[in-house]
Amino acid sequence: MRFKLTIEFDGRPFMGWQRQPHGPSVQSAIEDAAATMLGETVTLHAAGRTDAGVHGRAMVAHVDIARDVTPFRLMEGLNACLRPNPVAILDCAIVPDDFHARFSCVARHYEYLIVNRRPPLTFENGLAWRLPASLDADAMHEAAQQLVGRHDFTTFRSIHCQADSPLRTLDRLDVVREGDRISVKASARSFLHHQVRSMVGCLSLVGRGKWSVADLKAALDARDRTALGLNAPPDGLYFIRADY
Repeated sequence: MRFKLTIEFDGRPFMGWQRQPHGPSVQSAIEDAAATMLGETVTLHAAGRTDAGVHGRAMVAHVDIARDVTPFRLMEGLNACLRPNPVAILDCAIVPDDFHARFSCVARHYEYLIVNRRPPLTFENGLAWRLPASLDADAMHEAAQQLVGRHDFTTFRSIHCQADSPLRTLDRLDVVREGDRISVKASARSFLHHQVRSMVGCLSLVGRGKWSVADLKAALDARDRTALGLNAPPDGLYFIRADY
């Protein structure tokens, strides 16, 4: 049977989502838990990949299981075998055989958390990007609208990106402040490697007054990675939802 898993994880201990030969990954932690529980080797397919240090609130993945097991029993067993890894299966459901966590996905949603304060982070160290200089969130939001729509995002794409094309349609890029917390929310069918982090890094330059809206637009139009102003760290990035 094919199962759809909804997964929450703290990315700090991992090299990223995808199984790696040189370090722990979220995928390998869950696959190893399944092998311990079920006595069979499985392969997990996810809605997206995350870099080292990036977190997931509701990553979606699917897995084919030969053993007869109920969704509740699979969820409980995986969670038990995942300990002490900071990974939790939030939901588990049987889906049709033609469901694919990656290829059936019609939209992916990310959130980037900035804490705009001078004191260091305590509870959220590694879970947010602390920026001590005062940020103008309204200016960041205004500039962000230059990136919404279909564009060549070469400037905001990692040189290691394996996508066939730099063209992407960004459906949403909103910047909202609540107290000292600034949230950047991005939605698209798909993203390029480092795209969200690169956009946030450049928006932070706008927030600090180092870049104007025109500077951000010029960086986009340059279609050149060397025009990138700043790539934000992975700490504040969360995969928050996949739509099907």
